[in-house]
Amino acid sequence: MSDTKTLTFAFMEPPFESERTVTFFRLLDAALDRGAGVRVFAYEGAVALAFARQQPHGNAVHHRDSEEEDHPLTKDWIAALQEKARSKGIGFEWINCGLCVDERGVSDVIEGCGRGGPPDLWRYASEAHNTLTIGTR
Repeated sequence: MSDTKTLTFAFMEPPFESERTVTFFRLLDAALDRGAGVRVFAYEGAVALAFARQQPHGNAVHHRDSEEEDHPLTKDWIAALQEKARSKGIGFEWINCGLCVDERGVSDVIEGCGRGGPPDLWRYASEAHNTLTIGTR
């Protein structure tokens, strides 16, 4: 049996709406830095974090094109975390709530992100060293 601890995160914030999303990604990154496996159950608006068709955009007010604006995309943050976990030999799993995906029409997700439901959150939490839920209230 491995000594690696696994942490579960349940997250419900949509991309680009609040500082909670950036904090969430920083927590995931910190967990990987400390050698913990990570499991994410994304629900409500958070299912759009892994949406594959996110596009960078420019900023006409500041006269910058998309390359100059260099706006971060959450799908790229997830891919970077997946790569970090792979390079460290640590588990990183991401499941989107299927009902929430269907409501929002964001079924096209990046590789390595799956579709599931509340039983997956239950399994993640039951098997985790600890679980953190981050939401709006």
